[in-house]
Amino acid sequence: MSDPRAQVASAARMLARAGLVHAFGHVSMRVDDGIAITSTRPLASASPDDVLLVGSDGEVRSGPADAVPIELALHRGIFAARSDLGAIARGHPPAAVVWGVGLEDLPLIHGLGALAGERVAVHPDLDLIATDEQALGVARSLGGGYGLILRGNGALACGATPLEAATRLFFLEDRARVALGRWSGPTGRPPEAEGWSRRLRHVDAELERATAWFEEVFGDGRSDGKG
Repeated sequence: MSDPRAQVASAARMLARAGLVHAFGHVSMRVDDGIAITSTRPLASASPDDVLLVGSDGEVRSGPADAVPIELALHRGIFAARSDLGAIARGHPPAAVVWGVGLEDLPLIHGLGALAGERVAVHPDLDLIATDEQALGVARSLGGGYGLILRGNGALACGATPLEAATRLFFLEDRARVALGRWSGPTGRPPEAEGWSRRLRHVDAELERATAWFEEVFGDGRSDGKG
């Protein structure tokens, strides 16, 4: 699947099937001279025609120009700050939303949670990220990581492709679910995790398997035969 719009739309549908988005959420991908990003149309039925192509100047080149997401600046800002990233998945995973009522980092306490990155911080701005200045703050909070919780407003994950970003968001949510089960809320202060340096060396191999699994379970051709 080489068409960026098709990749973005496919990842958007998978996020919806996985319960990581509802009425709000978006997927984006770096393309030549700009980005491809889902519009405000429902992600569960996203098609390539629902995906916007936005130039590096922020102008819509093609797609439904009347349905530009408010947080377009968020995606553009992250891509500008992180040349190593190719895609972003933004959603409202339930456990991550709960963790995001506070400001503590989401702790790493189980192995597959590392697929969201070694550190997952909480960005403190409660507002929607609608300006370049706000987006710069998000990029600073993300740092060199792959996952970030937006305080009171869901989470995002990044990767090389839309599928990888969506997979990382799934495991960010899994990490939040485990943390909430262990400490019954984000206001507790979990002990410092130790011994993760050896475990983290397996993340690349696990990410490859996890991405294939995520596509198998939530992709269009998944084995349960449901549309």
